[in-house]
Amino acid sequence: MSIVTLNRAILAALPEKCEVISVTEHGKTNWSTGLRIDIEIEGKEQEYFVKIVERKEFVGMSEAEYEGQKALATYIPDNVVAPVAWGFLENDTSKSFFLTRFRHLRARSPPTLQFLAIVKKLHLSSVSPTGKFGFHVTTFYGPPPMINDWTDNWEEYFTRQFRANLVYAQQERGEDPELQDLAEKFIQKVIPRLLRPLQTGGRTIKPTLCHGDLWDGNIQIDVETKQPIMFDSCCFYGHNEMDLQCMGDPRYALGMDFIDLYKNEIGASEPRQDFYDRHALYAIRNNICTAGMWPQWAPLLTTAKDEMQRLLSKYPEGFDGFKEESMCSCQVIDEGLSVKGIQLELAEVGV
Repeated sequence: MSIVTLNRAILAALPEKCEVISVTEHGKTNWSTGLRIDIEIEGKEQEYFVKIVERKEFVGMSEAEYEGQKALATYIPDNVVAPVAWGFLENDTSKSFFLTRFRHLRARSPPTLQFLAIVKKLHLSSVSPTGKFGFHVTTFYGPPPMINDWTDNWEEYFTRQFRANLVYAQQERGEDPELQDLAEKFIQKVIPRLLRPLQTGGRTIKPTLCHGDLWDGNIQIDVETKQPIMFDSCCFYGHNEMDLQCMGDPRYALGMDFIDLYKNEIGASEPRQDFYDRHALYAIRNNICTAGMWPQWAPLLTTAKDEMQRLLSKYPEGFDGFKEESMCSCQVIDEGLSVKGIQLELAEVGV
């Protein structure tokens, strides 16, 4: 690829007085093209990567990725693709670009404990600048935009996003009256049952910086540093457990063993007994989006409907059926073995 194909806006974002040595294609999606740019400056060679968003409806992706990766780099600088610049192409604001330093990455799953420590650092140390859920720009979960308007209420944030993703999936795969009817019941019953207790009864959750699209395809290993590197973020400040939405299913390299380790190491939000059902809730949303994005994954809509029905059967009364946990210190007797002084979580019913 000739260097003259580089738009002047991209050239202006490179180091001043550098010489472009080569430009080669490096990755492509349905909405963007990646280029590796080799330059020379003061006798030393450097490598850059630029992602050019070529479709007008997705032009905001470049700013979104820049701001998201910038936020992540605040807390885990050694483990993210750090942004250099973003902008619109010269004389064509229907296209945009995201520029970063090129890294030699290997497509392999990160070591579990090493990666867990990185996610733990991000989730525990990050702080929302407003103290609310949301983000200061629209970010993108692939093509679907995130509705990142700031709110104090996590149930509100998630519900509006869930509704928008349902619309998107049906725009791409066709109207599905069964899905729409089931989803409305799900929104009325299950979402309040699983999310409202997080912020009622004296419980609170911290708006945490989430990568937002943390599946193994967006995590690779830096050949030089041996560190896991995250990229293609869809950042927002939200419930930290939602960052696990792209894990656990057999199609992902990060399975339920990672979910279990996360729960044990970072801890589950209260009420803790809802942890795995909250994970299922977040995974349903991911499946709906994935089905909309990729025709080959359209069957995930059936998976989502099955999971929604399962949770509706489990929580038919919705939030009205929620029972507070009570704690008691008692003796456990199991097949003749007694363990004294253990804290047990018991539901109100039957205590």
